[in-house]
Amino acid sequence: MKLVDLVNIKQGTDSRQRYSNGNTLPLVQQPYGFASFAPQTDSSRGNWFFNPEDCSFEGIRITRQPSPWIGEQGAVCIMPQFDIPCEHPSMRWSGIRPRDAVLMPHYMKYDLLRSRATIELTPTNSGACIRVNFKDSSRNNYISVLPVDTPCEYEVDGNIVSGYTECVSKQKERKNAKVYFVLEFCDGHISNVLLREGSAHIKAEVQNIEFKLSTSLISVAQAKQNLRREHTYGCFDDLKEKNEKNWEEYLSRVIIKTDDEDTMRTFYSCMYRFLLYPHKAYELDEHDNPIHYSPGKDCVVSGYHYTDNGFWDTYRTFYSLLALVDFDEYRKILDSFITDYENDGWLPRWTATEPKNCMPSTMIDAVLADGAKYRAIQGERLETALEAMIKHANVPSEYKEFGRTGCVEYTRLGYVPNDEYRESVNLTLDAAYGDWCIAEIAKILGKEDIEAEYRKRSKSYKNIFDKETGFMRSRNKAGEFRAGFSPESWGLDYTEASAYQTSFAVQHDLEGLAELHGGREKLVKKLDEFFDTPPVYLPGGYGNEIHEMTEMAAYDFGQCAISNQPSFHIPFIYAYFGENEKCEHWVERLCREGFSYRDDGFPGDEDNGTMAAFYIFCCMGLYPLTPGKAEFVRFRGLADDVKINGLPLEAAIEKAVK
Repeated sequence: MKLVDLVNIKQGTDSRQRYSNGNTLPLVQQPYGFASFAPQTDSSRGNWFFNPEDCSFEGIRITRQPSPWIGEQGAVCIMPQFDIPCEHPSMRWSGIRPRDAVLMPHYMKYDLLRSRATIELTPTNSGACIRVNFKDSSRNNYISVLPVDTPCEYEVDGNIVSGYTECVSKQKERKNAKVYFVLEFCDGHISNVLLREGSAHIKAEVQNIEFKLSTSLISVAQAKQNLRREHTYGCFDDLKEKNEKNWEEYLSRVIIKTDDEDTMRTFYSCMYRFLLYPHKAYELDEHDNPIHYSPGKDCVVSGYHYTDNGFWDTYRTFYSLLALVDFDEYRKILDSFITDYENDGWLPRWTATEPKNCMPSTMIDAVLADGAKYRAIQGERLETALEAMIKHANVPSEYKEFGRTGCVEYTRLGYVPNDEYRESVNLTLDAAYGDWCIAEIAKILGKEDIEAEYRKRSKSYKNIFDKETGFMRSRNKAGEFRAGFSPESWGLDYTEASAYQTSFAVQHDLEGLAELHGGREKLVKKLDEFFDTPPVYLPGGYGNEIHEMTEMAAYDFGQCAISNQPSFHIPFIYAYFGENEKCEHWVERLCREGFSYRDDGFPGDEDNGTMAAFYIFCCMGLYPLTPGKAEFVRFRGLADDVKINGLPLEAAIEKAVK
């Protein structure tokens, strides 16, 4: 069986706003592709516009939505219609049979009952080839190009329809990059184009119609150039076959052996999910040089650019796995983040089509430190990375989407005070980890004074440890712990967690954390307490229940909220201290009970490949406990044997970290 046949791209899509089984979309695209496509089945749910159980279909959506919590950046729908085409989703939707739909990494197919048409799609990097079969030639049949939220602008030139959208569903904070698109039809396949209410309805003159689509973040002219460069195949089926082979090659970069079919299907569904992000946001000019639209400069600049990645989530698993699986792409991606600093003046915190003010602190520090250890960043580029990291460690930004929150107070007090900032415990712990990352890069560069300064700062986590309770707690400017403490209370001083999940976030100095607890044995007992305490919670600073609380309580993993990233590394602290049996016990339970290849296959938000990478590491039997160290803890994984890029696991690790 081909690996691509093991993939369920609907894994995690059976989600809703109050309970996440992944909060994913079934994206049809190329690995790291510039353009992504998903079926839109019910847009009345806002950013949750797809559900695998829906029997309705509103169009294939060109989407740049990395997460429903981040929202959409430039969306357009393609929909076959007949007679009098409709604009609004509530009027245009067609019935479908979900079980008959075909959704694969490289291919999508839907039979529309109302429209009596079949629509198929297979992607290019910046667009797709789309094939529509109208089953009734006696009617007026149309290909509709439809806006999402914001009307599109169009131009029609013979058999080419072009335009742009400024659709933004959430968090419009600075400038917005338009998304441009071009559709090219064969001569004689279309006639007139109806333009109304921000939509374009293209009249089909043949029953079987195949057309090309490309997009751009730069201009219509660039979209046309992308179309000419990428649409070089013979026909739809040729491109589909090429895309299938491409996905097969990427999926086969990690080969596992196991007799358990569910594990195989879950593993390769996670591999697909891991290979989606970050999305390429650069294009090639007429000389094949990379260029991209820079929101910071509001113009087109040279260099690589990647989007749709939140570092508070992805630093924990994603980039360490990428270093092993696809080093060439890894190196380009890291270099692009340094280019972002040169263009914006700041390293990204959450990069979408525009930078986003989402999640605390700037955990890109760990990503860059890891890259330095893997030698993906060297020389002058590493010098620039260090300069950028030092800036955001000390200089407050005028823009909420950049810089470390509370950096001035942290530098002065040794912690972020709770009477100035919410989530102050996470801000302090993340800053301490980031300081350690700065020290590690300074060490590589031989900057002993900087290393010493930030090595000392990286111990700041000790300033918020409460020996009486054994938890990390917030302090005010006067140094007093917040009154009325409960370790089960979420929010306020903690990010999407309580003191239980947050207090182990000292990956860079576990020996120091053990010392605070009174030694290794006592820290291990604290871990035992963590897993033995029932999954109870209080809304706390949120004032209401958030979905991560609900998801934690759905499982009997104690206080290990594997639904969210703060708990990811905690089982592996056991392995670090030599308690492999306990580590393996919890890894087995977390993966068997929390993960599957099915539509509800994740225990919480699968944020841009990071939860998928967690499962992949668990199968392989290694985990990047401290990103920035370029090393792994080892344990018995779910798979019997693993090869990465044709090498046995040990050889692949040795090659990466030598």
